[in-house]
Amino acid sequence: MISYVKGTLADVAGDRVVVESGGFGINILVPASVINALPEKGSEVKIHTYMNVREDAITLFGFLNLDDLEIFKLLINVNGIGPKGALSVLSSITPDELRLAVLTGDTAKIATAQGIGKKTAERAVLELKDKVSTVVPASSVANDIPAAAGASAEAIQALMSLGISERDAALAVSAVERKEDITSEELIKEALKNI
Repeated sequence: MISYVKGTLADVAGDRVVVESGGFGINILVPASVINALPEKGSEVKIHTYMNVREDAITLFGFLNLDDLEIFKLLINVNGIGPKGALSVLSSITPDELRLAVLTGDTAKIATAQGIGKKTAERAVLELKDKVSTVVPASSVANDIPAAAGASAEAIQALMSLGISERDAALAVSAVERKEDITSEELIKEALKNI
């Protein structure tokens, strides 16, 4: 098992990077978020990897941090989502957006990934709802969401401070009909009506 690859970023092409390490050019499949966050060619990188071994191929999938790798591992254990499907999901939405989608049952958000249909997205929500908090402690899930969700995350955090569970808070917030300029305060008031 290769836990990570550290070396010089030699090439970036489509959904792949090549990292030169120890005289070898190692080909790694990565989501779009990794491509967008990479330094320029010739820089040193460290990519955390998952090795997928099949009868006809050995493939490395890579991520810039362990949290993304753990989410990837959860996704590939969902019935109907393989490594390339999981990579597609993480290319379409961030791990934080995926957590929020799972907690709120937002299958449409997950189904935006290429190759992931409505039924597979529903299965992902069903199978991951009790697992996403095991990757990141429940208190930090709420702290991670603000970067991805703005007013929704603030509303969820506020509801949790009132003693409402993270799941119930996320469900109540997701049930509120959204306006583009809704504030977190308005969102909290409306979400409380759904509890």
